[in-house]
Amino acid sequence: MTASTPIVSGKADSAFTQLRRRAFFQRVLGFFTGHEPGGLLSFDEVRDKLQIRGQHYSGLQTIPLYQIIGTVGRYHEFNRAFLPTQEHIRARWKRIYQAAHEQGFPPIEVYRVGDAYFVRDGHHRVSVLKELGATTVEAYVTEFETPVPLPPDTDAAELDLKREYAAFLRETRLADLRPGQQIEFTLPGQYSKLQEHIAVHRHYLGLREQREIPYNESVARWYDEVYMPVVQIIRQAGVLDDFPGHTEADLYLWLIEHRHYLSERYGKDVPLEQAAAAFTEEFSTGAARKRLEAETTRAVDAQDRTG
Repeated sequence: MTASTPIVSGKADSAFTQLRRRAFFQRVLGFFTGHEPGGLLSFDEVRDKLQIRGQHYSGLQTIPLYQIIGTVGRYHEFNRAFLPTQEHIRARWKRIYQAAHEQGFPPIEVYRVGDAYFVRDGHHRVSVLKELGATTVEAYVTEFETPVPLPPDTDAAELDLKREYAAFLRETRLADLRPGQQIEFTLPGQYSKLQEHIAVHRHYLGLREQREIPYNESVARWYDEVYMPVVQIIRQAGVLDDFPGHTEADLYLWLIEHRHYLSERYGKDVPLEQAAAAFTEEFSTGAARKRLEAETTRAVDAQDRTG
């Protein structure tokens, strides 16, 4: 035992107490504000929701600590910031703290999904390193493959949206047909509308070409002939700049619905460019945008109740 051990042990005990207190007050503040700090995401839940297909070992890497957002089985002992939430882990946390100051410790083990990491072994080491101000950690990495992007700021609510996205990609095979695709919504229940659009496009293609259109072909042609032309208009017109916090997919649905409304109102087909300009003019202000968002949310809620 080195001479510094009692001093380091005292620092470790004090640090753990402060972290536990910080975790407690974060929960109390969250109770009154309605914004409790997020918990660690469960790898098993992510794997199931994103329909993860394959894996491969990537070896020893240096990974950013901020990209560690989840755990394999120990999400009750630490919160999203890796603050300890349970008193019974104090002794082990202190041993790891002392090891960091004396002989160091081995790399952790993580699973990688998208741009996020899940700790398989080394939760206490991550917590201690964060407390000591470290920004990276050595880790043995196993990567899991998914067509759905998973950024480090993903929370539980967003994970449900990604579950819908994964189901949509599984059913349509769009990620295989168009590997560069990226269709993400900010509200639930929207991917079913895209499947309706694909079905309608398939129907009209069949009538126009007088043949049965294979489903895979209808998906690819909907993406090329319907979705991407609308997205190109959104990009060229800079429409997304007027709707912060939303995505091209959100605006695609809104524009399609607004174009349908205008066409019925004027009794003729309205060009997409004209519909985009009218949509932006009508809904880009703060109050109008909030009204549009509220109407969309009500429609989603109504769909959930009747679905």
